[in-house]
Amino acid sequence: MVALLLFYLLAISVSVEGDAFIGVNIGTDVTDMPSPNDIVALLKAQSVQHVRLYDADRAMLLALAHTGIRVTISVPNDQLLGIGQSNVTAANWVTRNVLAHVPATNITAIAVGSEVLTALPNAAPVLVSALKFIQSALVAANLDQQIKVSTPHSSSVILDSFPPSQAFFNRTWDPVMVPLLKFLQSTGSYLMLNVYPYYDYMQSNDAIPLDYALFRPLPPNKEAVDANTLLHYTNVFDAVVDAAYFAMSYLNFTNIPILVTESGWPSKGDSSEPDATPDNANTYNSNLIRHVLNNTGTPKHPGVTVSTYIYELYNEDLRSGPVSEQNWGLFYANGAPVYTLHLTGAGTVFANDTTNQTFCVAKSDADTKMLQAALDWACGPGKVECSPLLQGQPCYEPDNVVAHATYAFNAYYQKMGKSQGTCDFKGVAIVTTTNPSHGSCIFPGSGGKNGTSINDTTLAPSPANSTDSGCLSQYYKCGSFTSFVIFVALILSGIIVL
Repeated sequence: MVALLLFYLLAISVSVEGDAFIGVNIGTDVTDMPSPNDIVALLKAQSVQHVRLYDADRAMLLALAHTGIRVTISVPNDQLLGIGQSNVTAANWVTRNVLAHVPATNITAIAVGSEVLTALPNAAPVLVSALKFIQSALVAANLDQQIKVSTPHSSSVILDSFPPSQAFFNRTWDPVMVPLLKFLQSTGSYLMLNVYPYYDYMQSNDAIPLDYALFRPLPPNKEAVDANTLLHYTNVFDAVVDAAYFAMSYLNFTNIPILVTESGWPSKGDSSEPDATPDNANTYNSNLIRHVLNNTGTPKHPGVTVSTYIYELYNEDLRSGPVSEQNWGLFYANGAPVYTLHLTGAGTVFANDTTNQTFCVAKSDADTKMLQAALDWACGPGKVECSPLLQGQPCYEPDNVVAHATYAFNAYYQKMGKSQGTCDFKGVAIVTTTNPSHGSCIFPGSGGKNGTSINDTTLAPSPANSTDSGCLSQYYKCGSFTSFVIFVALILSGIIVL
């Protein structure tokens, strides 16, 4: 299953004048988290132009430099109290995490905390101060027009969210929400909101139809109607966003745009989560992408863009809680897509990968000894045809272990039909949608055809069949690839006869 996810993202503006964009959140609770360079390679391959980080990791920001990708960085909740109580601490944070990276890294927003009012209520009294201190540091650096400052809210801060026209923010938070909205209005920023129709559906006791949560078409008599405005709602997402608009207008704020910082659907759940399935995740995210990029807006504000970050890039297997918590990703940690998005007719954005073109390549930061051992295995027990790597052959150059391993890994992966587990090689390989062919060196799979399984070929090596020497097979006497090449060359020259 392959998804060629073309995040064709055109503008950061969430106002009516700009085009909406789809971005992606990058969580890091992953056992075998890809390196920053590998993450950026995946982002580039999928044409992702907007990402949100949950911190301001230096290595990640350096990897994103000179890519043009628009980056939202975050002040983690555990740093919020310090920043909210000291403008010096805030200024130092901006110096370290913003000034050290711009303009090479295209930082366009700072999310101060995450769902603070509901997740960290003891920090609520300093939340607005934290935003103001961060903003002041940006003003001092003349970056306040380039970088917007806001804070993501859980949609649970909105009470009586249906009908949307009756929605209002929890009055408990008025001492925070009113000055916060004044800040957003005065700085031209946006209300950041996390919108999860999955949870609304799960908690509705069957009051919300699954189709209504998944953006599936509804007959007119099944659409939800706001009796006060007579506006028709065909999906939960629009209803929640409009509830936020009405809640702001209840406090006399009518010109603050909304940016959805998280939305998605899990692809797997436990026995109490029967609707967390690949098909439903596929349906929700596919329909969400179409809905946002069509600049449809909402019934209250048709045509006003609601740009959205999908939660999330990778499945985070280290997250605690129900099974669904670990399965919101579009990709596995090795770069393989979790499911194929159904986006026929969506134009050039997020277009389906109809050619099924994925490749297996060596990780750029992998240990060279591990790569060499895996290369030996692929050209030995793996039964890969490695003759194109011989000196004078099309794939000999560049003559290094990363390039040669990439060719061998991909040849094995294609031969095994791209089946799960065949692009691992003890953790030194990763799946990509970028064709690694170069010059006259054409990699297997470049024509977009699936490989064919070879019944007598063993599976790709894993830690279970490794040895202490780093050899990736207990059945193959590991040696250098150079020795293998010399051996093959001698056979071809007739010096050795088998």
